[in-house]
Amino acid sequence: MSTEKLARKAARKQREIAKWEKEKARPRRSYYFAYLVFIITLIYATDEIASQIGTLMKTEIANDLFSSGSSVTLLNVLSVLGVPFQAIGLLYRPLADKLGRKTFLIINTFGMSIALLVIFISNNVLLYFIGACMIQFFVPHDMHVVYIMESSPAKHRARVYSTIKFFANMSVMLVPVLRRYLMATAAEWRNVYLIPAIVGLVVSFVALMLARETDAFIDSRLKHLRKSDEELRLEKLEKKTSEAQGGLINAFKFAMKHKQLRWLFITATLANFGFIASIDYQVIMSYGYAESIYNSISEAAMNAVSTGVVTSAIFLFPVGCSVAQVIMGFISDAKGRKIAALVTAFDCLVCFVGFWLGAKYNWSPAIVGLLCGGFVGSFYSTNDVLIMMIGESAPTNLRSSVMAAEFLPVGIGVGVSYMIYFPLSAILGNQFIGMISICLLVPGFVAALITLARKTHDTKGINLDTVTGAEWD
Repeated sequence: MSTEKLARKAARKQREIAKWEKEKARPRRSYYFAYLVFIITLIYATDEIASQIGTLMKTEIANDLFSSGSSVTLLNVLSVLGVPFQAIGLLYRPLADKLGRKTFLIINTFGMSIALLVIFISNNVLLYFIGACMIQFFVPHDMHVVYIMESSPAKHRARVYSTIKFFANMSVMLVPVLRRYLMATAAEWRNVYLIPAIVGLVVSFVALMLARETDAFIDSRLKHLRKSDEELRLEKLEKKTSEAQGGLINAFKFAMKHKQLRWLFITATLANFGFIASIDYQVIMSYGYAESIYNSISEAAMNAVSTGVVTSAIFLFPVGCSVAQVIMGFISDAKGRKIAALVTAFDCLVCFVGFWLGAKYNWSPAIVGLLCGGFVGSFYSTNDVLIMMIGESAPTNLRSSVMAAEFLPVGIGVGVSYMIYFPLSAILGNQFIGMISICLLVPGFVAALITLARKTHDTKGINLDTVTGAEWD
């Protein structure tokens, strides 16, 4: 490398060092943590609504876009076609280990909001598909989770996380409210997307103005930048992956080399064999009620339950979901991450079976909605504890990348779920999705419980600044 190029490289490094030193030196207001919690809660709410809104209206969307007895299967096929955008998102996420957390916090929130707007204006399958692909790209990034982990006191980390997610989950109640007032018929489902899109755009602007970069990232980045070229060269030669500055491949290799992360990845794979249940619960509810109330799955019966009993049940869905999240957080900080994951996994199984039976035998919408929320909240709480344990088992330099790499084993579990689901649902029809989901969810979660209990170690109270990932080898 020429002297001129070396000089330019050194100048760029010094400019970046100066930038991060200036950011760290910014005065921190007395109530900054409260500001940050407020901002992250709003962003998490936008993320939860973007994640759940399509699922909470899946029957209406599927039957509007596809006039087929297997309309839900066709919509899920459309979702699978959007998976490459999720894969691209995995390559995009590790950039936060080099460029900072705040930039991607804002970009993701803004992107999710634009995606909701695209679906709102969609008048054909193609435009809906574009909006859905955008959501798949931005939602899995979860930069707000990294913010919580790196900004919260260690002894309260899970409690702060679960409290924020409690309010984020409660915000999903906006969806049934909008269903009730903006969806006079099932065909008007697009109207529900407008208000969340506007809220998300406002939130992204608030984050731009009020959020600051996390100290954990700044310290890690400065440490890397201050190393000499010779130190960096020696690290590369010695393959000290734990000191690398991000990258999906490096992160996955790192995880596979260390026992704790390796088994957490395997557990995440098993826990997602029943993934299809977590995205088709509204379909299970709709068809269950249609058959139990009207003994029919005709268009008239489906429209009646969509604007009636299903909307009523969905009002209680966020409550059940939020309670499951709060239980996870308090157990996690009091008894440990593993105990929390075991409890939420057990709750997931019990609530799902109860929810399925409730819709099938026409139980009260309030009970079915609570059980449905408890199932979905416990399903994602289990995955949240796993990703928290993964983040707490990885060094700061690779944390975001390792958390992104977790989507690779999760993808395997989801792939198994779809491979079994697609042919069966196409042959049997939408009304059998509940039974198919039970056959996938129960064995997957039981196997995940066994590997979690026997092969992993708790990460409660771990020091995120000093963890190397090799502590449990």
